[in-house]
Amino acid sequence: MPPDSSTLRPAAVADDDWKSLLLRLAAGWVALFVLTAREWGEMAHQWWNSDTYAHILLIPPILVWLIWLRRTELSKSSFSACVPGLGLLCGSLLIWLCGRAAGINLVAQFGAVAAMSATVMTICGMRVMLISAFPVAYSLFLVPFGDEIIAPLQQLTARIAVALTHASGVPAISNGLFIDTPAGRFVVAEECSGVKFLIAMVALATLVAWTSFTSWKRRVIFVLAAACVSVVANGIRAWATIFVAQYIGAERAGGFDHIVYGWVFFALVIALVLGVGWRFIDRDPADAGLSATEADAIAQRFPAGVIAPDLALVLLCVIAAAFAVLARLI
Repeated sequence: MPPDSSTLRPAAVADDDWKSLLLRLAAGWVALFVLTAREWGEMAHQWWNSDTYAHILLIPPILVWLIWLRRTELSKSSFSACVPGLGLLCGSLLIWLCGRAAGINLVAQFGAVAAMSATVMTICGMRVMLISAFPVAYSLFLVPFGDEIIAPLQQLTARIAVALTHASGVPAISNGLFIDTPAGRFVVAEECSGVKFLIAMVALATLVAWTSFTSWKRRVIFVLAAACVSVVANGIRAWATIFVAQYIGAERAGGFDHIVYGWVFFALVIALVLGVGWRFIDRDPADAGLSATEADAIAQRFPAGVIAPDLALVLLCVIAAAFAVLARLI
């Protein structure tokens, strides 16, 4: 007689078992942190010292909140370390190693963060990974990115500012990033590109889209709309600085820009985006993500090699040690 299918499903585990699992997960993270300490140090320096990436300091508490929202479903689930997680871990560390060898910090940092995410699947298994999929994916926002698009954003901001300056009746001559007006010459510097507002807006919009909308179409539209609004808003800010300068002078307008438009204006833009999104919210944040039953059903469709959590931790440490040797050799 074939066994009851319910007997093939791992049962939910006790609190003590979860505590042991979390200790193994923490141990795996520590091993990987030691391996990729240079990248984490560089990222932390950027978070703390660069205004462009200051918003990333909010990502860790957001991740804790997202996991807290999933606590009920996680408590109903079970864990079983799996071999595919080790493959994902090796792939992440290979990206990290290639980035370090090539001297491309963004690639190395992405690999370092992805390796931490892969540890969840390695130690906890596919079911836990599926339930906590969004927090795990959202952790990639810990990687400081955006410097690569500063130049095109400068060009776009300059074009928007010149178009609006002409539309407002102020004569202006554009020469690349330089804009000549009767009040003086203005330049769209890197600080005026709007990159920090754009990446912060995308991070916020992604969080809102996932936790508040059930439709993927609505999520994508919301994130893209928020990104476009941030770019246009930055162009309007640049134009407003030029326009005000025609009446109060370029120097005073610059101070006005940083105080008023740098804080108040963008705060109003964020409030506007969230206000518009609020009208279309169709679920509670606690309901965002797969339930334990759904995760279990998906996991059973993709049978994978299951190994003991202790063995998974040992293999993780061996892999980390092997990549440490490789990093020394290149």
